[in-house]
Amino acid sequence: MASVSKAVKVYINGRLIGFHDSPQKLKEELITARRTSQINPLANIAYHSDTNELYINTDAGRVQRPVIVVENGKPKLTEEHKKSLREGKLTWEELQKQGVIEYIDSEEEENLSIALSKEDVTSKHTHMEINPLLTLSVISSMIPYLQHNMAGKVLHGAKMFKQAIGINGINYNLRTDTEGFLLHYPQKELVQCETHRLIEMDSRPQSQNFVVAIMPFYGFNTLDALVLNKGALDRALGRNSYFRTYEGVENRYPGGQKDKFMIPTEETIGYLQEDLYKNLGEDGLVELESYLNEKDIVMGRTSPPRFLEEISEFGVVKEKRRESSITTRKGKAGHVDKVLLTENEDSNKLAKIKVRSTMIPEIGDKLSSRHGQKGVIGAIFPEADMPFTAEGLKPDLILNPHSIPSRMTMGHLLEMIAGKAGALAGQDIDGTPFNSRPLQELEEMLKKQGFRADGNETFYDGTTGKRIEGQVFTGVCSYRRLFHLVAHKMQARARGPVQILTRQPTEGKEKEGGLRFGEMEGETLVGHGAAMLLHEKFIEDSDKVSELVCEKCGVIAINDRIRNKKYCPICESSAVYPVEMSYGFKLLLEELKALGIMPKLNIKDKV
Repeated sequence: MASVSKAVKVYINGRLIGFHDSPQKLKEELITARRTSQINPLANIAYHSDTNELYINTDAGRVQRPVIVVENGKPKLTEEHKKSLREGKLTWEELQKQGVIEYIDSEEEENLSIALSKEDVTSKHTHMEINPLLTLSVISSMIPYLQHNMAGKVLHGAKMFKQAIGINGINYNLRTDTEGFLLHYPQKELVQCETHRLIEMDSRPQSQNFVVAIMPFYGFNTLDALVLNKGALDRALGRNSYFRTYEGVENRYPGGQKDKFMIPTEETIGYLQEDLYKNLGEDGLVELESYLNEKDIVMGRTSPPRFLEEISEFGVVKEKRRESSITTRKGKAGHVDKVLLTENEDSNKLAKIKVRSTMIPEIGDKLSSRHGQKGVIGAIFPEADMPFTAEGLKPDLILNPHSIPSRMTMGHLLEMIAGKAGALAGQDIDGTPFNSRPLQELEEMLKKQGFRADGNETFYDGTTGKRIEGQVFTGVCSYRRLFHLVAHKMQARARGPVQILTRQPTEGKEKEGGLRFGEMEGETLVGHGAAMLLHEKFIEDSDKVSELVCEKCGVIAINDRIRNKKYCPICESSAVYPVEMSYGFKLLLEELKALGIMPKLNIKDKV
């Protein structure tokens, strides 16, 4: 045996079990044993020559995938195998036992040479893909013509599949999720992938086929903005419903008291104005299909008083109840879709009310294609002002030409041509990655229908009627509306609540919070030399406070309003003066004192 320093370290599941002096031979012997079922076929063997280590992995949790074994420049899977599989004479497990197919994990894959197709196989290759599509995830494999896109944009597009509004489940009318979306007229994609068919995506579509023209349009689609056709929106393009469920419980309290769903009476503590209760039925719950504005009451409810009242002079206590009704959230107006009455696990009465809002696409809403070409609506133009072709076709969406070259999403362009050809021929087009219908076929289909093979068309300006110089690339592309709705993000604040601890405005839209003006925003004002604006944002509009400071000690002084005396807590001097500061700074001084650090302020006269 070779010296330990030259011998290869052998690990099983990350644990060093010994050394071996001929790693290559050991690796080949183990792989042969695996392919002949002498050892578990799910074991993986990886030799790292740079670190001189051989890893054998058999533990659970590894992600493995099947590949075809290549020996002496030829794949072991033959046409006879394929025929036997089709006829049912051969099973997948038998192929595995014969060493034709094996499962590899990421560590073993690191040192393999895998060919994409049979044509690519050389004597240097160790394995071959069953189908290049299997290198992709379920979501990525639903992006048509993916092989022509940049990897970063593919990931982008895959992420946005999860944000698309579609049909989330066919029982959506029975569900009481906190939040839900439903696209009104979803369509199946004209350009399909094999995965669509495998997971039956057409049964629950989440997109619509838009007629897209790629051209600038009076600056309204600068950068990633999109221009939409109002006529298409009136025909319900991209329209969806938003559902919000409100929940209320009749809680029980010690002493036999409990909450009650009812229309609060005028004696109720905290009674609101009468017209706010107008939508409530006799049971205190809102009527079906009635319209609620934001902050309207969904469930009328009263609660027992927080403290027991004193017995009146007649020895009778008439319980004064508190108003504890549930209101709709800010910016979430809509119609009452469903009222559900049931009990919770403590046998308390539980009411769930689902409110439905119709969300028509508006300026600021987000749309995206499957290729990561996302954008917000920059303008919605009347149909009469949209550019049109000689046949009178008007695009639903106008995309900025600058969004294509830098992102290199050729798949988007190919999908537009394929969608156009499919729409004209009345058939689905196969856009499965690596197995897609070739461009030449699509061009032939377009020519056959009397269109240009390159997808370009002559357009006329909708406002002036003049012919637009140059050709405009146009086609049909699947777009999805994402759940980032501007109506749910819009926020403004003038005056409002503040936090108890810091006295700064609260955080968050629901709490009527302010917009955070942070360090970086402050730096921009410094760069502009707008010092007074900086002071206004950080002090005046936030937590300005005037505190008394001792001239001698430099500490915050006491203002005793009962004895009408202002003095320093340390030297009891009355030489204290008001100083304007941020309350957050005053809080910092107090916290430093708590740490045993004595901060002092040096004050002098204003010049």
